[in-house]
Amino acid sequence: MPDLLWDDVKLFFDLEFNGALPDVVIEGTSVEDWQTLLDLIQSQGWQYAYELYDGPTELPTAVQMIAMGAGSAHLRVRPVPEIEAIFRAYQAESIDFDVDLRELQGQERLDVLFDFFRVIGRRLRKSVLMCSEGSDGPPLLGFDVEIDRVVLLADPGV
Repeated sequence: MPDLLWDDVKLFFDLEFNGALPDVVIEGTSVEDWQTLLDLIQSQGWQYAYELYDGPTELPTAVQMIAMGAGSAHLRVRPVPEIEAIFRAYQAESIDFDVDLRELQGQERLDVLFDFFRVIGRRLRKSVLMCSEGSDGPPLLGFDVEIDRVVLLADPGV
């Protein structure tokens, strides 16, 4: 059984309510956590592309990626061909990425997203939280590492 049902969270995936690219964050990270993430992406066989401002390039180490900063580079990861997450290395202390809500409609796609959160959260032993695009508000939902499942963190009826 899925952690959350589409009918219970679909408002969070509405483009007008949430913006197209909600923010996903893993807080309290380090350069080592970033490297663990990069190693995980490669070991899972997920499609990925690392791009600098002038085009695709080879995936750097976490130290190199963070030194370059998020303004000039991003890492596109596809856990399945239809869903993309875009990681930006703003700082070592948090792992930040966006997902595209247009790719996340329906229970099947929701389950893929939550599996992605779960795999990352378990490997890093940290919670993975999704917030509205550009919001400083509280997270909407996320993988809670303590209970090992994706949970609601806000009222989807709002």
